[in-house]
Amino acid sequence: MAVFTSRLHLGGLARRLVQDGLIGEPEAVSATDEAARQKMPFVAYVVSHKLASAQDIAHAASQEFGVPLVDIQAIDPDPDVMRLVDEKLITRHHALPIFRRANRLYLAVSDPTNIQALDEIKFHVGITTEPILVEEDKLSRAIERAMEANDTSLQDLTAGEDFGDLEGLEVGEDRREEEVASAEVDDAPVVKFVNKTMLDAIRRGASDIHFEPYEKYYRVRLRMDGVLHETSKPPIALAGKIAARIKVMARLDVSERRVPQDGRIKLKLSRNKAIDFRVSTCPTLWGEKVVMRILDPSSAFLGIDMLGYEEDQKKIFLEQIMKPYGMFLVTGPTGSGKTVSLYTGVGILNTADRNISTVEDPVEINLPGVNQVQMDERTGMTFAKALKAFLRQDPDVILVGEIRDFETGSIAVKAAQTGHLVLSTLHTNDAPQTLTRLVDMGVQPFAVATAVNVIIGQRLARRLCPHCKAPVDIPRDGLLAEGFPQEDVESGMTVFRAVGCDRCNEGYKGRVGIYQVMPVSEGMRRLIMENRNAMELADQARREGIRDIRQSGLLKVRNGITSLEEINRVTLE
Repeated sequence: MAVFTSRLHLGGLARRLVQDGLIGEPEAVSATDEAARQKMPFVAYVVSHKLASAQDIAHAASQEFGVPLVDIQAIDPDPDVMRLVDEKLITRHHALPIFRRANRLYLAVSDPTNIQALDEIKFHVGITTEPILVEEDKLSRAIERAMEANDTSLQDLTAGEDFGDLEGLEVGEDRREEEVASAEVDDAPVVKFVNKTMLDAIRRGASDIHFEPYEKYYRVRLRMDGVLHETSKPPIALAGKIAARIKVMARLDVSERRVPQDGRIKLKLSRNKAIDFRVSTCPTLWGEKVVMRILDPSSAFLGIDMLGYEEDQKKIFLEQIMKPYGMFLVTGPTGSGKTVSLYTGVGILNTADRNISTVEDPVEINLPGVNQVQMDERTGMTFAKALKAFLRQDPDVILVGEIRDFETGSIAVKAAQTGHLVLSTLHTNDAPQTLTRLVDMGVQPFAVATAVNVIIGQRLARRLCPHCKAPVDIPRDGLLAEGFPQEDVESGMTVFRAVGCDRCNEGYKGRVGIYQVMPVSEGMRRLIMENRNAMELADQARREGIRDIRQSGLLKVRNGITSLEEINRVTLE
């Protein structure tokens, strides 16, 4: 009887999903309540939290309510029809007007039971509305594209010349960089080219843009899923103008080309969406190289479930981050996702009863409720000086962007020993090496042994595209030689390879973290105080059943998340 009562509270679509076994009843009830609390559509909530696939929901809804299911990618929404409905209504109800026939307006929706959306849009437009069923993920992308196309602020970015081939661009005689006039910074083709490159990088999901001058040519590369891809080769004569344009946008000194500079750009994409870029210039033999890092604020709020931790690793992470004092260290090379891991930890700790202070170089993402300090050596604001100031600010949690020297390491260790939780990063290859690195910096072994709670070594590997990945036949001996456990090989595991399709980059789409989560046990503390080397610490970790980065990577291969080639690329030294 209890089951019957609970089902009465479920809407038509939620009830159908439960009946079809696509979602459990408790999950459906919880999703309904949470979606209402967060003021978002039920289907959008279910798909975003991966409770059921958008395709399965769309098929179930079509069969249940008799609404036609269409592929919105095959339809070009009418811009004139778009303008009939206010953008706020489209966003709020997740309903996209696609075409009009006589006195009927057809709306693309992912939930045909959302009568409120149909009625409210009908009231504002003054004509009858009819639903057309579309898969939720495709609808979200279509709404985003339609908003961008309808936003006048984007017209100047995409209008004008096709910059696929810039060789025909009219430029003056090649001159020395010192002679680049300030007026040239506003050169319209250069402005359009820089803007278009930035926009393309955002649309293609790139993390970095490289503008690189050489003796005979100039090239632009995008880093997508951790790998650089060349995208264009503008004329070498434009090198100075492109660098000058970017420096103006980042509010840097255009006249200074002898020393590196750092700045930021905020690119407004629409009325309610903006992307931040971190800009770094570096003088090279043939001009200034410019690298732009695309800062995605959403990465700081992904949550630990999205980062790729295995269940046992996630448990250790959550246990250690909640300790009242000690050091929580994350290690790995540049671009391995250390900042995201730390921000995830800070997000868990960011409650009203904790005072959290961070010192970063630079502050990449704004975190509400956290006191963030920008390191600036020009003004004397070093990591060490900021740490000293924090200790007088009644902190509970301290985040240090990076431990680079003895002074910073020493103060951080003392803070961890005096009742503070200290989060930081180091550039080492794995977790055991981090302990010896602190000792090599000059921190006393007993201080390291008593202060450090856990070390997380990590890498980022590309995810296989789920739409095109294909199984590959590898001999049993080959799998054993790569390091797979014998029981996995004997069980008939399937290894997948990258293929490539129109939905991915060379067979990969997105990235996943590979981790070594190593809590510092009593046995390890004794080895540290005995000043043992990293190999002995690694052996101790192995005896305690802690997977190293290689083993974690092979586990991702076994689970079909990435390929063996990719794991070899990021883990083999």
